[in-house]
Amino acid sequence: MSQPRTLSNQSWSAPEEEPIVQIRNVTKRFGDVYAVDDISLDIHRGEFFSLLGASGCGKTTLLRMLAGFETPTAGRIIIDGQDMTSVPPYNRPVNMMFQSYALFPHMTVAQNIAYGLKNEPLNRAERRERVTSMMSLVQIQKLADRKPHQLSGGQRQRVALARALAKQPKILLLDEPLGALDKKLREQTQFELVNIQERLGITFIVVTHDQEEAMTMSSRIALLHDGRAEQVDSPRRMYEFPSTLYAANFIGSVNLFSGHVISHEKDMALIGSEETGGELLVHHSQPLAQGMPVTVAIRPEKIRVTDTGSGGANQVTGEIKEIAYLGDVSIYHVDLPSGKRMQFTQSNVLALAEQPLTWGQEVSLTWNTHSCGVLTQ
Repeated sequence: MSQPRTLSNQSWSAPEEEPIVQIRNVTKRFGDVYAVDDISLDIHRGEFFSLLGASGCGKTTLLRMLAGFETPTAGRIIIDGQDMTSVPPYNRPVNMMFQSYALFPHMTVAQNIAYGLKNEPLNRAERRERVTSMMSLVQIQKLADRKPHQLSGGQRQRVALARALAKQPKILLLDEPLGALDKKLREQTQFELVNIQERLGITFIVVTHDQEEAMTMSSRIALLHDGRAEQVDSPRRMYEFPSTLYAANFIGSVNLFSGHVISHEKDMALIGSEETGGELLVHHSQPLAQGMPVTVAIRPEKIRVTDTGSGGANQVTGEIKEIAYLGDVSIYHVDLPSGKRMQFTQSNVLALAEQPLTWGQEVSLTWNTHSCGVLTQ
């Protein structure tokens, strides 16, 4: 998992800041199917905001409504203080970069970038200067006279980005912008997009199904599920403190243990779980009723191997059944006596070091009370 992005300018946390985008109870139906179901979101100036979710969750439909290509069945979309719900795309202060890039094959790179400026109040010299500036921004000056078929996937992506930015929109909408790139180039381009966005100060709203992509680039993420916003939060909070079972499962890997509340005192909840064969102690500030069914979530990297046998809270013993070596880390799948399978990870610090853990080995595992969380829904 990539390190989540952290920003010093967290405009969304300041109540006096008016959002540049206000989505108010927006619903979109196609026949009897709800593609977007009563979503409300605030997106602030200068944010790199991601709409994240699986296929069919409604993220692209919501982006198309922001662009003006779809009209909401109900609700309002307000952009920079103006109600844009029924305003056509060409009258909105937004531009969109499509997943397919949609470059004109008969035009050069420079002509593609300049195409969107035809209706702008610019003379020829100003238009040429804008195109040159955009090519410099995305580092494609040497490709100005090439046609799209003479470019790599990464180069075409840069041309599409330059063309979208050339109109200097207040908001740039990006639909799976890195989906056509290979893994290494995609990871490199993520940081380039962030740097460009921060230099220009434009609000970016990106649609992606890739959780690592969203975690790397975003100031905040809206996780969508079945047309609804499951959780809206910063990458770090969404990973460390998921609000629902779906959010915990979708973002990263997680171990989930069903149980019930034995007691809850002084921000510490004691949970009984047949799946672990013992008790789980979790730091949790919200009140929990005795006997209440809950789920305890613990990330694989929070778990450590211990020499002491099971017996205390947050300790389990099981047998290693699977090992996956990924270079920087190894992933271990462990079967508990209850039949529940869990996983933990260990960093591979020393190259070619003797692997201390192996298949069929019994291990005792433990974790800190602040490293796990309680989910009630």
